[in-house]
Amino acid sequence: MNESHDTKVGRREFVGLAAAATAGFTILKPSTVFGTQANSAVRLGVLGCGGRGTAVTESFLRYSNAVVTAMGDVFQDNMENSAMTLGLISGKLNKPFAGAAHMFKGLKAYEQLFASKDVDAVYIATPPYFHPEHLEAAAAAGKHVYLEKPVAVDVPGARRIMAVGEKMKGKLSLAVGFQIRYASPYVLLEKRIREGQIGAPVSGQIYYFASFINRPPFADKSADERRLRNWIHERTISGDIIVEQNIHIIDVTNWLLAGRPLKAYGRNGRAGRTDGGDCSSHYNCVFTYPRDVHVSFSSTQFGKAAWGVGMQYSGTRGVAEARYDAPVRISGETSWEFPGLGRPQAVDQQAAVTGRFSGALDDADANKQAAFIGSIQTGTLLNEAMSGTESTLAAMLGRMAAETGREVTWEELLKSTDVFDPKINFAQFA
Repeated sequence: MNESHDTKVGRREFVGLAAAATAGFTILKPSTVFGTQANSAVRLGVLGCGGRGTAVTESFLRYSNAVVTAMGDVFQDNMENSAMTLGLISGKLNKPFAGAAHMFKGLKAYEQLFASKDVDAVYIATPPYFHPEHLEAAAAAGKHVYLEKPVAVDVPGARRIMAVGEKMKGKLSLAVGFQIRYASPYVLLEKRIREGQIGAPVSGQIYYFASFINRPPFADKSADERRLRNWIHERTISGDIIVEQNIHIIDVTNWLLAGRPLKAYGRNGRAGRTDGGDCSSHYNCVFTYPRDVHVSFSSTQFGKAAWGVGMQYSGTRGVAEARYDAPVRISGETSWEFPGLGRPQAVDQQAAVTGRFSGALDDADANKQAAFIGSIQTGTLLNEAMSGTESTLAAMLGRMAAETGREVTWEELLKSTDVFDPKINFAQFA
């Protein structure tokens, strides 16, 4: 992506935002935790054993030489269910799997997992509210990190991520779970856009239509435990639907347009939702990108409507279109379509949430995870702190604009000191 000031967080701006969180922060040398030969297995610890955490770890096992040597989760049943699935897969692949001594339960499970000498890298798939704290601890323990999106739920949390990312540069790999940038159809689409096949971008339309994410009621649990187990319904723990789920298409837009939004306006609401949380049911926003490119964004997460995710970018020479399933193509002066994707297919909502569906993203996770593991083995370390944080902030820009009901600029967003507080006594889960 272009590093010019008008399309990126400038270098001075980035360092300034990060500075507040760096004091007293120390990272161990990679050699203290990863001294194995380049072709040996990377020992992976998994923190957060829900549906997405299990699905991505399965991809690590199948498409890289990583082996799972430790697991951690707040809840024992989550960890046991995930371990059963991943243990079976490891057995089929003739790979070792974490033993009982490396299964860590409770809110502080991450401390034991990160302290393990049998772990080289960690996959953090905990609720987004915890991401800054967990990344800081993993990096301080000298672990390479694959961090799920979004990197944070509020702007102060995003600053913490950028600060850790600065510290990790050249020492440890840091990948952020925006795997669509690694999907083969999208990689080729980005290349063609960069070559000018749609001309200068003029406008875009992006959408993420999802139905309600159903979760068990956990009626026998306390109110706090129900909220934590069903964090996807909680704005302060998830960041709301635009930051937690819709963020993928905002990240792709930043990537394909080689920039980030300068300002946004929009509206959101909760009508139609039936859960006990406080997340929105829909968002409608317009983002303004550099060179006066306007991108309209719409999303839903309620009811039982059909699932569909797509993007279209119109330029002076043509149109680029991309969906999660099919098609991925360019029309206009240039005609191109990624072959073999077929036609859009109906997708079960649970499959959509965990990423278990077929289409344009078939190789996205596999390529992303293989790249992360490969970076550790070869020493060509990744650092996606900037792009991962920038996309998270772009989603927060849309959220702030919609919630305030007025236009919000990037500069105003960065001044936010609002810290999300779930008001849960987390100590009870220790």
